[in-house]
Amino acid sequence: WQRFRQNKLAVASAWFLLFFVALVVIWPSVAPHRPDALSDAPFRPPSLRHWFGTDVHGRDVCSRVMYGAQISLLVGIVGAGVSLVIGVSWGATAGYLGGRVDNALMRVVDILYSLPSIIFVIVLITTLEGAFKNRLEHTGSATLASSARLLFLFVGLGAVSWLTMARIVRGQVLSLRSQPFVEASRALGAGPIRILRRHIIPNIIGVVIVYLTLTVPAIVLYESFLSYLGLGIQPPMASWGSLMAEGAEQINPIRIYWWLILFPGGVLVSTLLALNFLGDGLRDAWDVRGGN
Repeated sequence: WQRFRQNKLAVASAWFLLFFVALVVIWPSVAPHRPDALSDAPFRPPSLRHWFGTDVHGRDVCSRVMYGAQISLLVGIVGAGVSLVIGVSWGATAGYLGGRVDNALMRVVDILYSLPSIIFVIVLITTLEGAFKNRLEHTGSATLASSARLLFLFVGLGAVSWLTMARIVRGQVLSLRSQPFVEASRALGAGPIRILRRHIIPNIIGVVIVYLTLTVPAIVLYESFLSYLGLGIQPPMASWGSLMAEGAEQINPIRIYWWLILFPGGVLVSTLLALNFLGDGLRDAWDVRGGN
């Protein structure tokens, strides 16, 4: 903590993220406008009544950005959770067992790494949608279709988010499995699962936490890009990427409604920068070689 708080930028980023997440959580209770409330005042610039202006349907952009933050952050947190569970389990197993098991598990990672990640996610999402298209159309519910798209997004991003985590954890485990405290535990009869759970994984938790804070912004950026392309979140749901896509559709040579791009993009960039600065601060704090 003493090393972390010396990084003023990381501390400021942590406070910003705490404040922003708290605001997003309580927003439904304090929002002056509902995100789906239509009005007869489209394309109104920012004002005291509509802080971020209104969109083509007269909906309050500020409320839509805050509700979109719930989806974008949820995707980032779930994707990071998948990366944590699969990546740590995969990498720890490969690094500790070694030999043929390590070779087989890491070849799978290499194969998945060789595929362009964004194209792989797009193909996976469209394949899942095609497989469930008839069933979703039969329900006739836009909300259910949007929820299914969100689930497909979780699956697609989760399929590629754990690869780097697995490699990092494997490298750490390889350096720890021959340490004296691990050898002593093995000599006392402890099995592989107990050694991993009680001795090895607790010693790599710092590296895992640091990389986890860097995984969240990467996944949020993936989701925003897919939503911008129309392959992510669909109405009636909204995310930062889909809001920017809606704003880009209104750009024309006659009039540029700048607030439709500036505010969703500004909140997205601010959050990603804060997460990256926080990750840098945690990395420096956990690096004992930099301590006193």
